[in-house]
Amino acid sequence: MKIVILGAGQVGSPVAEQLALEGHDVTVVDQDGERLSALGERLDIQTVAGQAAYPHILEEAGMGAADMVLAVTATDEVNMVACQMAETLFHTPTKLARLRAPEYLSHPELFNREAFPVDFIISPEQVVTDSIHRLIEHPGSLQVVDFAGGRVRLVGVRADADGPLVGHQLQELRHRMPGVDTRVAAIYRRGQALIPEGQTVIEEGDEVFFIAAREYIQSVLRTLRAVEGTVRGVVIVGGGKIGSSLAKALERTPVQVKLIDHNASHAAKVAAGLKNTLVLHGDGADEELLREENIGDMNVFVAVTNDDEANILSSMLAKRMGVQRAVTLINRGAYVDLVQQTGIDVAVSPHQATIGRILAHVRRGDVAMVHSLRRGAAEALEVLAHGDASTSRVIGKRLDEIRLPKGVTIGAIVRGDQVLIAHRHVVIEPEDHVILFLVDKRKIVQVEKLFQVGLGFF
Repeated sequence: MKIVILGAGQVGSPVAEQLALEGHDVTVVDQDGERLSALGERLDIQTVAGQAAYPHILEEAGMGAADMVLAVTATDEVNMVACQMAETLFHTPTKLARLRAPEYLSHPELFNREAFPVDFIISPEQVVTDSIHRLIEHPGSLQVVDFAGGRVRLVGVRADADGPLVGHQLQELRHRMPGVDTRVAAIYRRGQALIPEGQTVIEEGDEVFFIAAREYIQSVLRTLRAVEGTVRGVVIVGGGKIGSSLAKALERTPVQVKLIDHNASHAAKVAAGLKNTLVLHGDGADEELLREENIGDMNVFVAVTNDDEANILSSMLAKRMGVQRAVTLINRGAYVDLVQQTGIDVAVSPHQATIGRILAHVRRGDVAMVHSLRRGAAEALEVLAHGDASTSRVIGKRLDEIRLPKGVTIGAIVRGDQVLIAHRHVVIEPEDHVILFLVDKRKIVQVEKLFQVGLGFF
């Protein structure tokens, strides 16, 4: 696929790397020539220096032959105009734009062929906000992702010594939770992936990914970790788009919310837009301020400023002062693995949270959702099964009859409003939503071929 990416920043660069590694023909446009040079030296891609919304720059980037444009510059207006240029001048089939301003996002009627021809909107800030909200909703989780409109969730959790299932075989799950159906999709032990079987014994420290209907998630979590109790209080450091949106979302719950921002005028503006959040002007790494606000009594500390170092330091301080869990926003990929060795519970990477939304539009076949997992090493996706028994390799077959690539597991099937956890006797039917876990995302091409429909279907 020929893909033009506009913007080589925190979203564009990692997306370009991912797509190039998958063999796509990628061209990246950015005004920063030095950034493009560094990217071009690392990746097998084309680069064009210039303003992303100028017609002659888009032409130089090969927009006329492009299958898709990803407009992910830091400026909403540039992204919108670029999509309009791509449609009007080059008839680009698929146009995706990164948009941040709520003023645009709250008016979806703007985005159509007659106004701004944007086919898909990506809001990294909203993706990150939703991701952190799910982590707060499920105490103890490392990653929580939704499928089938939220009816199914895949959860990553680190098994601790007090978890009831630790030291026991996976097949005991059904006996410990009668009436709760779940499947463990993968286990990571000391950094290595294990494909789980019934006889697999859960060990302390294992990173376990399980899938279940949304209403059963807490029950499964309690078998892998000691019960942490309901979240009563959350402190948010950073009043930007993520921090203020998260506070607004939490106001709809019984949780007590405090938000700290270092800029007095901005803190006042944020406070005016919130109803039940205590907004404070100060430094999130100010030990005296945190002590005055009884930080040790709060369950969750969330650091989401634009400064990685400030987020790390304030989170480490909060943990030292007794906060149960610290969730830290990290933009620099090199920091993510290091941070989780410091005692910080979860490092959230905006580009990893966002890249799955983009990949869902790039994947071949009818892919409804993609989530990047384990800092991009693994992937979970929701694929629609089309065709019939004569044109499809999966329809009409029991799960134990399907030859999956090594390292690929089927976790669940959603059929209408029905959630079917993947047991060997389940048969795939037309239009099923099949949720798969890929320990190695390089197997995606084999998975795409598996779900392709033969010519007989057409």
